[in-house]
Amino acid sequence: MYPLLFSLLLKRLDPERAHHLGFALIRLVARVPGLRSLVAALLAPSRSQRRALATEALGLRMRGPFGLAAGFDKNAVGIDGLTMLGFDHVEIGTVTAHAQSGNPTPRLFRLVADRALVNRMGFNNEGSAAVAARLAKRRAVFPATVGVNIGKTKVTPESEAADDYATSARRLAPHADYLVVNVSSPNTPGLRNLQATEHLRPLLTAVRSAADAAVPDRRVPLLVKIAPDLADEDVDAVADLAVELGLDGIIATNTTIARDGLGLTTDRAEIEAVGAGGLSGAPLKERSLEVLRRLYARVGDRVTLIGVGGVRTADDVWERVLAGATLVQGYSAFVYEGPLWCRRVHRGLAARLAASPYATLAEAVGADTRKVTSR
Repeated sequence: MYPLLFSLLLKRLDPERAHHLGFALIRLVARVPGLRSLVAALLAPSRSQRRALATEALGLRMRGPFGLAAGFDKNAVGIDGLTMLGFDHVEIGTVTAHAQSGNPTPRLFRLVADRALVNRMGFNNEGSAAVAARLAKRRAVFPATVGVNIGKTKVTPESEAADDYATSARRLAPHADYLVVNVSSPNTPGLRNLQATEHLRPLLTAVRSAADAAVPDRRVPLLVKIAPDLADEDVDAVADLAVELGLDGIIATNTTIARDGLGLTTDRAEIEAVGAGGLSGAPLKERSLEVLRRLYARVGDRVTLIGVGGVRTADDVWERVLAGATLVQGYSAFVYEGPLWCRRVHRGLAARLAASPYATLAEAVGADTRKVTSR
């Protein structure tokens, strides 16, 4: 049903408009008590699947390893609806210290033949004060693990980035199950410069201090999200910094600015007409997986890794787990796969675990990468 709806209607709409319409429908269903319970029951894993897929990560107990990456729910307006669809965790944002409208439209594009998206949204969001107030008032309908992804306000100079991130951390940490520092979006000028360790160290230190001061009675896990376009030696440097600072996790990876070497089948003229922006979806799979493997070989189980980028099927999720990811996220495939996506992933993942030599997902984490590095 959804493929037909996508082909006949959704792909004919402007992608950003289609996103708003689809997300509004999800939120509407989640506001109707009987209907939301029925949808959640239909899409939820079975009892045996829940037992098999239950995951502990970042000091948190989660229903499973599969979550929705940041970017879909920028302002924390639909957490219950997304949890209703089966996501084991939802990462909201990216949220900035100050509200901003983002880049001019159009700023979201589909490469349908490649099951990919290109965006240059520019961190459009209501600002950390407004999002924090919404999270404070939230009364959860379904149990949910909520990550909060924070970024730099566009007008904030690079020299003041640490203070900008710290402001958001102070406001949002009390409402976050974990915090993510996003220094890897290609759509805020200069942001990726902050991935260099000489900039990243003081930034992460400032965010850690702000979160600790805002939430003195518990440690809010802190992660950093990196780009697939980093050179291998820079990936290693971030991994080493994460261990040095006692960072809780690394998310690999954000979108790519590359267009060559991805095996794109979309017509070159169409790609060029889309223009600049971060490319996500299936073509990102190999490089994202390569970065994940490199990180796990470097940090092992000292730092929790979240794999994202080109994740579409249960096989993709399983591959990320074997490569070293404790948690796995997706986003672009949601656009193409529709509301039954989580159910298919959970069922397939439980089947792959049952057919494997591993008793639990935790045993499987990094198994393939360990085999390679031990040779």
